[in-house]
Amino acid sequence: MPKKRLSMRKIKDVLKLKFDRGLSLREIAQSISASPSTVSDLLVRFRLAGVPWPLPEQLRESELEARLYPRQGVRSHERPLPDFQTVHEELRRKGVTLQLLWQEYKQAYPEDGYQYSQFCERYRRWRTKLDVVMRQTHRAGEKTFTDFSGDGIPITDPTSGEVREAPLFVAVLGASSYAYAEAFESEKLRCWIDGHMHAFEYFDGVTEITVPDNTRTAVTHPCNYEPDLNPTFKEMADHYDTTIIPARKRKPRDKAKVENAVLVAQRWILAALRNHQFFSIEQANEAIWQKLEALNNRKFQKLEATRKSLYETVDKPALKPLPRTRYEFAQWSHPRVNIDYHVDIQGHYYSVPYTLVHEKLDARATRFIVELFFKGQRVASHVRSHRKGQHTTLPEHMPPSHQKFLEWSPSRILNWARKTGPATVRVAETILASKRHPEQGYRACLGLLRLGNKTYGQQRLEAACTRALAIGSPSYKSVKSILKNGLDSQPLPEPSEQTPTAIRGHENVRGSEYYQ
Repeated sequence: MPKKRLSMRKIKDVLKLKFDRGLSLREIAQSISASPSTVSDLLVRFRLAGVPWPLPEQLRESELEARLYPRQGVRSHERPLPDFQTVHEELRRKGVTLQLLWQEYKQAYPEDGYQYSQFCERYRRWRTKLDVVMRQTHRAGEKTFTDFSGDGIPITDPTSGEVREAPLFVAVLGASSYAYAEAFESEKLRCWIDGHMHAFEYFDGVTEITVPDNTRTAVTHPCNYEPDLNPTFKEMADHYDTTIIPARKRKPRDKAKVENAVLVAQRWILAALRNHQFFSIEQANEAIWQKLEALNNRKFQKLEATRKSLYETVDKPALKPLPRTRYEFAQWSHPRVNIDYHVDIQGHYYSVPYTLVHEKLDARATRFIVELFFKGQRVASHVRSHRKGQHTTLPEHMPPSHQKFLEWSPSRILNWARKTGPATVRVAETILASKRHPEQGYRACLGLLRLGNKTYGQQRLEAACTRALAIGSPSYKSVKSILKNGLDSQPLPEPSEQTPTAIRGHENVRGSEYYQ
């Protein structure tokens, strides 16, 4: 419907309130009892008419009214229609609104063009003919949507012939629907992170926001309002200067763009490759990327454009640049410091300052380094080691010599072992003596004593330690295995079968007198 024509008195009131008082459209509308759209329509007409403010004294009211509301000599069905496809594409650009596009349209057709309300109404009618996902308006460079496809691509083991499905990672830019796809070994965190990095590199830039599905890989505690992100995923996002906003649960419109991209990928990539046999992920991805290129260059059904053309004209100019270096994958964990002032990171033990015993730390482990943080402050850094059961210890982390170590000492552990029996004491002595620093044996000794106090009883522990000494294997793992398999109740081996119970002559072996 056309906008209501204001009386000359109200026209002058609107102009005064706007240019002399600086009020907003809504405030002016409330003041003169009109709608904000009517006020907006008048101000647009005033600007297009080129009338100065304050009004010239010689300008008569009838002349002003004629310039603001010229006679329409063209019937509505003969009026020039806007190029709604261009309007739809322009709306994806940052800061572009229908109001601005209508003003540009009216500058081209000041006499014959539609008024703002009809312009908007006709655009909305045109837009309803598009697909649901295409109707969504996403700003250029604003969002990337990511997810794993529910279906994967079959990979055949060339040796066994076993077939497994490799999940398909899909990323899509919101404004242009430009897509990226890649097959991975699994949906684990490392693959999830690599998928995002490869997508950003394929797009040659990063959007302001990344919207992943509410998957467990990305979100450790799903919540509509404050989801807890996986710390590695968040660190990766910070490196690329993008904000993670997970799609809300049970909110399909939040992820309609990526779900449509996944559906398209299943139809035009997975289905197209259904008769191909692949023997490796690399081989599959070569074929996937060929189909992906064809997909991005295929015209939309209801738009005279392709994903790639929209990407180059709309999204790409608005993307943030990639950082100079790739993100280095890091796994985060939250270990607690043991009484030996070491923390367990994937089976290897790293030292921290001894004053942090029993504290919970944040650990960041990359391929080459392990960093440990306490309350946000880095307290230790070590070269990464993959040797299971071994220790990496810095001298400065050890307690001062001859200082009682937080009530723990080798002599205290041995006194505790004496409550069980002499064989248990000898096994504990051997464990402590075999370490470069006796504190490195605390963990194993405590585990040994816990077998007797909490699991199997002291009598069985003493019998198991006796057997471990008899077979020459006085270690925590050996004693635990003996107890687990019930060998502590079996007769001991004959003396001829016995092996030495301790290593002699090694520089790290101190002897029991060292702990007295």
